[in-house]
Amino acid sequence: MKKIEAIIRKTKFEEVKAALLSSDIDWFEYHDVHGIGQSRQERIYRGVQYSTDVIERVAITIVCRDMFLDPTVKVILEVAHTGEIGDGRIFVSDVIDTWSIRTGEHGDTVLRDKK
Repeated sequence: MKKIEAIIRKTKFEEVKAALLSSDIDWFEYHDVHGIGQSRQERIYRGVQYSTDVIERVAITIVCRDMFLDPTVKVILEVAHTGEIGDGRIFVSDVIDTWSIRTGEHGDTVLRDKK
């Protein structure tokens, strides 16, 4: 099993969400995150001064079976890409085990489609 953590632009979240759901990724977690970037400039937007060193993004976390890793990463790469600095990052790590609290099952069978 793999854990995919993607940090993407907030403006791309709805597109990435729709693409994941249409590619049979039926569960993921997301939340707003803030990062510190290398570019530190003061800018003015509609009369309000702000700093560019704090970057608002969305973090998406997906735990999937190994066979779904490459297609899932590919979807995120394609849809979240703008070609500009700040498109984000994808991190992949191993998941040793998982349990279903409801049934007590464990292993990657917990992640299988139970329709």
